[in-house]
Amino acid sequence: MSEPLLYINIPGLEHHPHVTYTWVIMILFTILALVVRAGLKVVPTGWQNAVEAVVVTLVDSMETIIGHGGSKFLPLVGTLALFIFTGNVIGLIPGCSSPTANVNTNLAMAATVFVVYNFVGIQKQGLIAYFKHFLGPVWWLSWLIFPIELISHIARPITLAMRLFGNVKGEDLVIFVLVFLVPLILPMFMMAFAVFTSVLQTIVFVLLTMVYLQGALAEEH
Repeated sequence: MSEPLLYINIPGLEHHPHVTYTWVIMILFTILALVVRAGLKVVPTGWQNAVEAVVVTLVDSMETIIGHGGSKFLPLVGTLALFIFTGNVIGLIPGCSSPTANVNTNLAMAATVFVVYNFVGIQKQGLIAYFKHFLGPVWWLSWLIFPIELISHIARPITLAMRLFGNVKGEDLVIFVLVFLVPLILPMFMMAFAVFTSVLQTIVFVLLTMVYLQGALAEEH
């Protein structure tokens, strides 16, 4: 059974709302960046204040979790944080659809994280030294440790993507059902809860990204 098209769509992309609303979010943040840049002040106010608060929070978290110099990953972590949160809550707006409710969007983000943290780990430690960590601390157990480590790393992007997809899609379906069963009151409570979980899922995805980066850059991981 196919889902009804309850969202505003672009002709030709009716069944690919995650593409449409990914572009909507990108356009919105491009406009926000231009607006903030045009009105930069020494003492921040309005949108500049909000943006700086987000940036400072992310930078502090990266310096704490990833370590010294972790702030260089702000473009990656910041983009993920802003896109995931906005992608989660935009589906609560009537006529819109959450791009993060589509597993393809989440797999793309998770795959990006997977490629980046492995790349920076190899770049810092060298290919051989990096992959030696997959063998474990005891050489005679390497035959057992290696497949476990390999499966664990391959599973990371899958679990990242599916966790986010399951939560966002589940919330959307519950709200959709409640709108028809108990109009107005229960859906409003569920939407408020969905905003909270949207923040929570954003934090989980971003924190795991930082943990993976920290592990890849650490001499022992």
